[in-house]
Amino acid sequence: MSERVTIRIDGGVADVRMNRPDKMNALDQPMFEGLVAAAGEIAANGSVRAVVLSGEGRAFCAGLDFMSFMAMGGSNGGGTGSLLKRSDASPANAAQNAAYVWTALPQPVIAAVHGVAYGGGLQIALGADIRIVAPDAKLSVMEIKWGLIPDMSGSQTLRQLVRLDVAKELTFTGRVVSGTEAVELGLATRTAENPFASALDLAGEIASKSPDAIRAGKKLFEESWLGSRRDGFALEESLQRSLIGSPNQLEAVKANLEKRPPEFKDPA
Repeated sequence: MSERVTIRIDGGVADVRMNRPDKMNALDQPMFEGLVAAAGEIAANGSVRAVVLSGEGRAFCAGLDFMSFMAMGGSNGGGTGSLLKRSDASPANAAQNAAYVWTALPQPVIAAVHGVAYGGGLQIALGADIRIVAPDAKLSVMEIKWGLIPDMSGSQTLRQLVRLDVAKELTFTGRVVSGTEAVELGLATRTAENPFASALDLAGEIASKSPDAIRAGKKLFEESWLGSRRDGFALEESLQRSLIGSPNQLEAVKANLEKRPPEFKDPA
């Protein structure tokens, strides 16, 4: 099996790529682990001054690979339980960490987004400091399609980028927005016909500046912008735990996999 996440370092810039192109870089357990491991490797490398995060093939990341986790945990989707585990080293659980590690990384991270960035894929992009997107890229807070909420640090990153009503609309509907609209809404920084090339250029510019000042600038904004993340992560996890495996959540998954309209039960 090829590496899920690859790293190439040149001129102080780490080129980090999700590497599952046959599945549009959908998130399975090895991908989650690979993202966290890659960030750890970069954090420990003092020569890296900026990071470009992208996806191989046709997409940035299509989101969670539900079939993979259902196979791990049986028909009730219990395999996703491994993503809710946390360690004392981070306020985030395993799923949240795949996106949060890019925010926590001392070096600036630029996400180069093409194709689709759906659900967890979008949340990974939101964990970056800057997002350069193709005008025709497709982005969506897609968890509602599966009867879920964004649970990979989305509650913390969305609130820093868009108005509350916009965050709610995107979360309640799961509608797909183009790269151009994403910039208008605040989800993305700017568009480029070739996001990867533009991200590399920007990373190169950042890498040419004082790494101490760049790291200090990132730390300044991250720690002063808003209040505690811990409470937000805890609530995110608690709500997600109540949804995973519930009748309506399982119905959302089954209906989508069977390509039929869902038949939801009224809340008690």
